[in-house]
Amino acid sequence: MTVTLKDFYADWCGPCKTQDPILEELEEDWDDRFEVEKINVDEAQEIANEYQVRSLPTLVVENDDGIVERFVGVTQREDIEAALESAGA
Repeated sequence: MTVTLKDFYADWCGPCKTQDPILEELEEDWDDRFEVEKINVDEAQEIANEYQVRSLPTLVVENDDGIVERFVGVTQREDIEAALESAGA
């Protein structure tokens, strides 16, 4: 089962900068149990539209079956971990 965390962000987004260290810590602690895909909405508008991203940051946790969970705004580590676990990471 492949688990991906898509991080929709923009360079001008203040809350995104708050989210970054949380994601970096998670990546380190979870040792490749999931992939992080950083998506700059200014550069990848089609993907942002496909996922109907309206606010930043938006995190989307996916597995082979599709979207498991979606978070809008700065999200705490515990919430992200719970979503990753239910996705099978």
